[in-house]
Order: sequence, then structure tokens, then C-alpha cells
Amino acid sequence: MKISGFTMAKNADKLFYPIKQAIMSILPIVDEFIVALGDSDADDNTRKEIESIKDPKIKIIDTVWDINKYSRGTENAHQTDIAKSHCTGDWLFYLQADEVIHEKYLDEIKNKCQKYLDDKRVEGFLFNYKHFWGDFYHYHNSHGWYRKEIRIIRNNPDIHSWESAQSFRRIPNFDGVDYRQQEGTFKLKVIQLNAEVYHYGWVRPPELMKSKTKALATIHKGEKVVKQMDKEKKFDFDYGPLNKLPEFNDTHPKVMDDWIKKFNWQNNLQYSGKVKKRVKHKHEKPKYKVATFIEQKIFNGKISLGEFKNYILLKN
Repeated sequence: MKISGFTMAKNADKLFYPIKQAIMSILPIVDEFIVALGDSDADDNTRKEIESIKDPKIKIIDTVWDINKYSRGTENAHQTDIAKSHCTGDWLFYLQADEVIHEKYLDEIKNKCQKYLDDKRVEGFLFNYKHFWGDFYHYHNSHGWYRKEIRIIRNNPDIHSWESAQSFRRIPNFDGVDYRQQEGTFKLKVIQLNAEVYHYGWVRPPELMKSKTKALATIHKGEKVVKQMDKEKKFDFDYGPLNKLPEFNDTHPKVMDDWIKKFNWQNNLQYSGKVKKRVKHKHEKPKYKVATFIEQKIFNGKISLGEFKNYILLKN
């Protein structure tokens, strides 16, 4: 059995993505790791960060992004597909640049990949998610945050990244452009893993969070729209009072130790009090707060109201 790891990135270091830690977190169980590295800015050090790992398993594929051809966020999916196309494993383990796997899950993941290697019904594996917010000690269980996602897929040329690289679908005769197509696409049949993805995409100094959201908006909405939004200060970022979120009292992946030492923006965070006068985050709006209360207090977090499931779950 051979497992390939893969990811895509552009300006990851400049935008405070822990891409080095993401890669290192699964290196012990993969036979190769493919990185599709976009045409980053001159002041970005993503390549140096990746090369500093000094592991022969890692292969960097240089790419050029085209958000005009691949609009509405689909360049993310296109870049993911480029990385996927260079993978040679039986199973392909995808991590985004802000997703890290705790070492306590590695045996579970590898064992399940081996167990279902010859079971062709199984097209992928489903992970649970923990979304950290603001710092490394608070996370989201709010309504509207995805609870599960596919991160391991079988090496099948008909399986493609989907929409803005949120997930995967089987797309026979794919035209290579329309990553948001619905018709003629098929949800993957997957096995649920007893493993969790630690998502650090919302843990940055507020100023860098502004840069990240601006970069993502550019990919999804185009430069012209983003320039207007920037003039209207729509990218100014405030995490809000963190005491309204659950506390994280467990351990982080060991590969995150040095990254967590960079945490120096405590004084820019709000740990109590009321929400400041600004545009509210989705999870702060009344209807989402009510939905979260029902999900967490009545259903104990086991059900998400109206949840979209981009998979077909098989019995484990």
C-alpha cells in the first residue's frame, strides 16, 4: 500500500498559514508529499519553509494561478487537482495549508487505509473537524461550521477537487474547468475515521486575518470588487469576545509547538464583554445562535440542522 500526501498553496507563509506543520504532520505515514506551489509574491517565503523540512518525500510542482479562467474560488480546486495529478499512491491524503493532523490519529488513519485498500466500494475517508478561532485555546462548534469533510480519496482519475477545494466528487468526463458543476457529478462513498483535522485558518493576528480574508475574496470575487470592499473597510477584522466559545483543554499536534510559540497577539483579542459595534460574524447573528443552542444543548452536537453532506457514508 502506498499513500500520497498533497496540498496546494500560494503566499502561504506571507499569509500566516502553517503549511510546514501541515506537511510534517502526516509525513510519517505517507510515501510522498506533492505541493502545487503557485506564483507567490517576491516577499513570500513559502518555498523556503517547505524546503527547510529537508525530506526527500516532498516534491514541489511550480504553477501559475489564473483567477480569470478559474473564477469564484475554483482556482483552489484547479490547483488541488494539479497536485493530485502528480500523486502515485493508492490513497491520496489531502491537507489544506492550515490543516494539521494530531499524531495520535496516525495509526488509525494508516490502519483504515490498509483495511479498505481492496474494498472498491470505498472511495474515500471522512474526518471530523475542530475549527480554532482567534487563539489556540478556543474553537467553534457553532451552526454553519462544517463538522466533517473528505480528506483521503482513492487514486481515481475521475475523482476531482470540487467547488473551491472544500471537498471532492467523482466527475466522469470532466472538462477541467467547471469545478462548480452539479450535473453529472457523484458524491463519494466514504468511511468515517476516528480522527480529527485541526483547522487553524482562523488563528492569526487580526491584521493578518484581514490580509487572508482579502486574498480569499480576491479569488472568489475578483480584484475589482475587492478594491471597492477594501475602500469600505469590509476587511477590518475583529474576532469578538472569545469567552462565548468553548475552551480547548487538550493537546495540539507536536509539530505545532514552535508555531504556537509565535502567539503574541493576545492584547489584540477580546476575552470578555459585549460584541463591539460592527458587522456581526455569522455565528453572532440571532438565528445562528438559536440553531447552535438547539444543536449543542438538545442534540449534544450530534446533529447539525440542515447540514449539507457531500458524501455517502458507508458502515465502518
